[in-house]
Amino acid sequence: MKFSIVAPAVLLVVALGTGCVSNKKFAELQSNNTKLQQSNEELNQKLRASESDVSGSKIRIKSLEEQIAAEKSNAAALQAALNKCLNSTSQGNVNISKLVDEINSSNKYIQQLVNAKNKSDSLNMVLTNNLTRSLSREEMGDVDVKVLKGVVYISLSDNMLYKSGSYEISDKANTALSKIAKIITDYKDYDVLIEGNTDNVPIAKPNIRNNWDLSALRASSVVQALQNSYGVDPKRLTAGGRGEYNPIASNDSPAGKSQNRRTQIIITPKLDQFMDLIGKAPAETKP
Repeated sequence: MKFSIVAPAVLLVVALGTGCVSNKKFAELQSNNTKLQQSNEELNQKLRASESDVSGSKIRIKSLEEQIAAEKSNAAALQAALNKCLNSTSQGNVNISKLVDEINSSNKYIQQLVNAKNKSDSLNMVLTNNLTRSLSREEMGDVDVKVLKGVVYISLSDNMLYKSGSYEISDKANTALSKIAKIITDYKDYDVLIEGNTDNVPIAKPNIRNNWDLSALRASSVVQALQNSYGVDPKRLTAGGRGEYNPIASNDSPAGKSQNRRTQIIITPKLDQFMDLIGKAPAETKP
């Protein structure tokens, strides 16, 4: 919208039309007309600037409206993501709580196993001490006592029991056998297996065919000694030989062969008898 300043020009024409004016008056009118034209131009410039500002403001308003719409969309998306996260966190807390319970239960079970093992080790130690309390320090050097799964294994070296290369009981074995016989007699409700074992060196005796014969004969010699010399009830005794086929060490060295040449006295109590063996050991007998 444009504003035109026409009043001065009209007045000038009217003035000229009505008559002659003085030069001074004419110059004054002309000066006023020039000023009015300049003012009109300035007003037109301000109008154009205002229209430009209004157009720019409209553009900025539209841009701001678009930004506001985008921010609202982002806010809605963030809220949806937050709600999903909260739901997931709630479910995650349930899963974490369940996992913690499982870990605690597992740790408790592990601790129970550790306690059971410690108790088992302690019981085995008590039982071993009870079984060997009547043996001297020297005799303990040739006697190995172990408790495995409620079964007592008393292992005697062949050097302690037999004459070299023979199944005959040696004189020095009598003291140890007498004390082992006392243990067996004290716990009269337990079955006893005497098991002979050899190394892998073939036997060279005319009356012994192989290591099977030697291991069985040695076990039989111990059984008969316990029966005949120490009064152990033979109904409780079993003699068996395993030859060279139950080694506990390598036969590649003299030390390993020495460990494999052994006789085991295996006492097999039932569970209630096993506990009784621990809790009611016989009185200590001095060597």
